[in-house]
This record gives sequence, C-alpha cells and structure tokens, in this order.
Amino acid sequence: MAATPAIGAKGLKSNAIGFVDALVIGLASTAPAYSLAAVIGLIVVDAGVHAPAILLASFVPMFFIAAAFYYMDRADPDCGTTFSWVTRTMGPWAGWMGGWAITMTGVLVIGSLADIAARYTFLLVGWDAAADSKWAVIAFAVAIIALMTLVCVIGTELSAMLQRILIFGQVLGLLLFAVVALVKVAGGDALPGSVDPELSWVSPLAVDSFSVLALGMLTGVFIYWGWESAVNLTEETEGKVGASGVAGVLSTVILLVTYVVVGYAVVAYAGPDLLERFADDEGIFAELATSALGTPLDKLVVLAILTSALASTQTTILPASRTTLSMARADAMPAAFGRVHRRFYTPHVSTIVIGIIATAWYVGVSAVSENFLGDTLTALALMIAFYYVLSGVACIVYYRRHLLESVRNFLFIGVAPLIGSLVLGALWVKAIITYADPEQSYGGTALFGVGLPTAIGIGFLAVGALLMLAWYAAGHRDFFSRAPMERVDPAVLRGEVRHHETAGVA
Repeated sequence: MAATPAIGAKGLKSNAIGFVDALVIGLASTAPAYSLAAVIGLIVVDAGVHAPAILLASFVPMFFIAAAFYYMDRADPDCGTTFSWVTRTMGPWAGWMGGWAITMTGVLVIGSLADIAARYTFLLVGWDAAADSKWAVIAFAVAIIALMTLVCVIGTELSAMLQRILIFGQVLGLLLFAVVALVKVAGGDALPGSVDPELSWVSPLAVDSFSVLALGMLTGVFIYWGWESAVNLTEETEGKVGASGVAGVLSTVILLVTYVVVGYAVVAYAGPDLLERFADDEGIFAELATSALGTPLDKLVVLAILTSALASTQTTILPASRTTLSMARADAMPAAFGRVHRRFYTPHVSTIVIGIIATAWYVGVSAVSENFLGDTLTALALMIAFYYVLSGVACIVYYRRHLLESVRNFLFIGVAPLIGSLVLGALWVKAIITYADPEQSYGGTALFGVGLPTAIGIGFLAVGALLMLAWYAAGHRDFFSRAPMERVDPAVLRGEVRHHETAGVA
C-alpha cells in the first residue's frame, strides 16, 4: 500500500517536485523560443542591430524583481506569492489587486500560446491548409487548452515530467540554430542581408536614444515574464527554505544567456531589413531555419517554437490556479477556488475555471479579429508590470528594519527591488500613454477613444477593482480588515525558520 504523501497547509502535496523541476517550469513558463520569435522583429524595428542590447537591458529589472521574489519566498513560502506578500506589507486591498493581476495574465495569454502551438503543429506535419485556416487553428487550440488543464489537474509531478521533455526541444532547436547561423556568418555563407557582428550590439549604451531603449524594453520585458511560476509552486517543492526562489532567479539568468546569444545570431544572419518584415510575425525562425539548417533539420526549430508554446500553455495555468487557491483560503475569493483534489492534491476547481475562462476569452477575441488577439498580448505587459512593481515594493517594506544591517541586505533586499520597481513602474506608465494612441495598436482601432492595448489592460484592472468592492460589500470583510505593514522576524531573515501561517490561510 502506497504511503500517504505529506500535505501542506492548503492541501497541496509537499515535496511533489525537486529544484530542477521548479527551474524547468520557470524556464518553460516564459516560452523562450516563441517569445523571442514573437518580439525580435519588433525590437529590430526600433533598435536595429542593437536588439541584443535591448534584450540585455530588459533583463536588469527582471533580475532585480527576481531577487525580491527570492527573499519574500524565503520568508513567506505561499503559493499566492504577490497576493500574500503584498497583503502582509501593503494591505489587503493592494494584495487583492496583485492576486487579480496574476490571475488575469493567465487568462489573457493562455489562448494565444495554444494558438501558436496549434498552428506550428500543423506546419510541422506539413498540413499548411489547416495552419492557414482560422477555425481549424482555434478548434485545435481549444483542445490543447483542455489537455493542458487536465495535466495540471492530474498532478504537479506530471506537469514537471512533461516540462522536462518540452524544454529539451526548445533549447536544442534554439542553440542549434544559433551555432549554425554564426558559423555561416563567419564563413560568408549567410543570407544576402547579413551583417558582420560587433560587440557593441550588446551594449545598451550604444542604443541611439533613451526613447528607443525604453520602447524596446516595453517589448523586451514580456519575454522574461513567467519565471515566477517556479515560486508559485513553493509549497510543492522540496529542498531548503527559498529553493523555489533560487529557481526563479536562476531561470532569469539562463534566459538572459539564451536570448542574447540567439538574438545576436539572428540579427547577424538575417540582417535588420529582413527582421523588420517579421515585426508582426512569429514565423521568423521557421523562415530562417530552412535557409540555415536545411531539410529536415529545420523542423527542429519549428518543433522548438511548438514545444515552447505548448509548454507555456500548461505552465501559465499554474500561477493563476495557485494564486486563486491562496486567495480563496484567505476568504478573498469564493471558497470553491480553495478546494484541492483528494487524489491528485491539486487545486482542481480553480485550475478548471481558469482553463474555461481563458478558452472563452481566446475564442471570443479570435472570432472578432486577429488584431484584437495581438492587442491582448500587448496589454499583457501592463498586468505584468503592475504586480511585479507591487512585489518589489513589498520586499522593501517587509525587510525595512533590516536593510542597513549589512551591505548584502542593502543592495539585494533594498536597492535591487527598488530599482526594479522604479524601472517597471516607469515602463508601466509609458506603456499606458504609448498604447493609448490607437495608431500603436495592431489594428489601429480604439475603444472609447483609447487604443485597445491600454483599454484592455486598464479595463481588466478596473473590473478587478469592482469585483473586489463587490466581494467586500457581500460581507467578506474579515480579510479586508487585516493590518498591513508586517515586518520580518529576524530568524526568518537568517533563513532559520519560515512563516507557518501565511496571508493565504484564513
């Protein structure tokens, strides 16, 4: 008879996955192959050959916020992450909005990722007619979301096992392309528009203007998003205190190396003129792979994009479901979201609901317009920056009495989260202003006179605020009466103990 697994405070299975699994999930959640394919053309339009420098600059605020996640996870290992941490430090109202933002990022992006996975599956098998059919892609994407939702329900171990397989396909395809492309550039066998690479391409100081750097980072930040999925699984990860936080930090570093190396190779091999023609088309790698690798090795790059989108479809469900679980256990959401499956030890209700809402949003906006779907992804940056800023500030407030105790505390717990929050906060404001212009949207359309990306991003936050007020008015006031400005216990700071009662447990 199998031994009964250890169960945590919220009913999740303790020690379900190891450190490597958490790291892989953090990497997979960013969809590195798809993300780079989707943004490299857009960045080149603004920055030209200095696109790798934009990728490097975009890493800095991500790394600093990852430091905040590490220290907060070490003190408060709650699967609700930002929700729990911000509730403790800045109050339940801000905490609720942070949790809502995390949940809505999943709703906004899951369908888009499944859409890419569906289209590239058709391309991989040579079924071009299906890949060009809007409704064939939508139908297959819906099936993918359903399957990935089921995987998340069945168990975290199965999720981790699947991600180990999928991440291998991504890394192999990207690195193979980068190496071959750089070799061909060096040998004079690249595409006609190729450019001899220079080290200045990776220097943010070489970018023409601060405005170009800022606009590029608005796009670049998106491709690093997702690494915190590792931290959302903190209550299910084995190892020392803060192990999942370390996985999150390490994943950002691995992403930096991957993005800069591959971006450098792509710019050199294809040249900026060709890349600009793919500004709104994530098919750039599929196009270049045939030239660089030939048949059938080019299919490895197509497979990398496919597995990237497929992996992220599944892993993006995890943060949203764990956040709503934590919120429900704190009486910040309906109790049903806090239910955990008796056999699989996963938040099955919240997982299924997230899958259904994400499917409905995807089908709805896809039926309206492909441009609308593109504007949804642009709006995603607003939600991401919002809860990252809250997380960075929460870290500073939580450890405020210990920031001057050592140089390490001052730099990594104080200065780094502050810089990350300020940069992302500035980008958030700039994004709202920039994308409020209808001309900046994919279709050039507006809603109530405001560009669709800003309208969608601010609209979702406004809906969240209304739902929060409705929940308060419905009588669930105990959660909202929680006192903010909690400070860390010195023993927690030293890593000797961790909190046992978190903001996510009522």
